[in-house]
Amino acid sequence: MRIIGMVLSVWLAVGIGTWTQAQEGITVTGTGLVSLPPDMASISLGVTERAPTAGEAMALVSGSVAAMLTKLEEMDVAPADRQTSGLYLRPVFGDRQREAGTPPDITGYEAGNNLTITVRDLTTLGALLDAVISEGVNDFNGLRFGLQDDAAAQAQARRKAVEDAMAKAAQLADAAGLELGRITMMREGGQGGGPRPMEMSAMRSMDVPVEAGEVGITAQVTMVYNIAP
Repeated sequence: MRIIGMVLSVWLAVGIGTWTQAQEGITVTGTGLVSLPPDMASISLGVTERAPTAGEAMALVSGSVAAMLTKLEEMDVAPADRQTSGLYLRPVFGDRQREAGTPPDITGYEAGNNLTITVRDLTTLGALLDAVISEGVNDFNGLRFGLQDDAAAQAQARRKAVEDAMAKAAQLADAAGLELGRITMMREGGQGGGPRPMEMSAMRSMDVPVEAGEVGITAQVTMVYNIAP
C-alpha cells in the first residue's frame, strides 16, 4: 500500500506540473488575406427533363447534353475541362392521395445530367454561358472563381498570418506588462476563397454579363509564446 501511495503521489505531482506548464504562455491566432483577380472559373450546370416514359426523358436529356458538348468543343473547351458530375433517372409520382397499402401512382419520369466545366479564359465566360443555355441547359448549380496556380498567394497569406499573430502577441504582452519568450508551438489552419454562386434566372437573357471581382486566399496560424522570466 505504501508503494501504491508513493506512485500515486508522484503521478499527481507530475500531472499537476504538466497542467500548470500547459497553462503558461500567450496563445494567439493570426489571419492573413490575399485578394487577387481570378484567372479561371468552374461552372456546375446541366439539363433536367420530364417525359411520360423513362426512355423519352433520358433521350431528351441526352440530346441537349450532346448539343452542349458540341458547342463546348467549338469554343475550344478541352475534354479534360469537361466532367460529368451527376446523372440520374427517377420516377415522378402523382399528387393524388393513395389508399393504405397501394403503391403510389407514377405519372412520368425525370432525367438529369450535370456537368462541371472549367473555363481557363475568363474573357469567354459570358459567351460560353450564353451558348450552353441556348442548347437547352436549364439547371445551373453555381459558378466558382479561382486561381489556376495559388501557391504564391498562399505563401503570402501565410506570411501575413504569422505577422498578424506576432503583432497580437506583442500587444497582449505589452498590455499585461509581460515580456515574450520563445515560440513553443505553431499550427496552421484556415481555408481558401469560397464559391461565388449565381442563379439561373439571372442568365436567361442573351450576352450574359459576368463580373469576376477578386478571390480571397486566406491563411490562419496559431502560435504559443512562453512568458520570459
